[in-house]
Amino acid sequence: MIHTPRLELRVPTDTEYQAVCDVAVRGIHDPTTTPFAVDWTDAPPDRLRRNAFQFLWGTRAAWSPDDWHLEFAVYRDGRPIGMKALWATDFGALGEVSTGSWLGRDSQGQGYGKEMRAAVLHLAFTCLGAHWATSQVFADNPASISVNRHHGYQEDGFELRTRRGHPARWLRFRLAAEDWLGGPRDTGIEVEGLEPCAEMFARPGETA
Repeated sequence: MIHTPRLELRVPTDTEYQAVCDVAVRGIHDPTTTPFAVDWTDAPPDRLRRNAFQFLWGTRAAWSPDDWHLEFAVYRDGRPIGMKALWATDFGALGEVSTGSWLGRDSQGQGYGKEMRAAVLHLAFTCLGAHWATSQVFADNPASISVNRHHGYQEDGFELRTRRGHPARWLRFRLAAEDWLGGPRDTGIEVEGLEPCAEMFARPGETA
């Protein structure tokens, strides 16, 4: 569990995740476009909930210390407002993590995206010993680009992705641990309950 000045991030139970899915069903983005590389929000409500649960269960079933995908439900004043993900591949060798997120539309524009990102960057760099954090975003998503720049990410090239059958520019961003640890960081972030789970995460420079 991660606490920030305004938010709480925790791994949801299945019961809690139902309420999180309700937030997604109420809307995340303008339906005429999508900020996601996978068009999961295009599904009707029942299918969206089913797909979301299958994805969440899949991340847990496939977990290993080197290859893992951690999904946090994000809470403000006890109610869910979105999700924040942190994942890694070959973590022991590469020490690299990636992040992703979404917020319900009524919680956007209030700085929560930056606060959520600060929470998982603190976990990755301060607690897990990551060397790098990466982020990917479509070029026409200024809110996510702003979050990257706020935290000191540098542009790392681009590629083309198919979005609803059309090509779109997919920007890559990268943040080094030394820039995060040595720069101005958000304060008031606390991680709780990591020690009992330590063996579930490889340490960079080690193999699991």
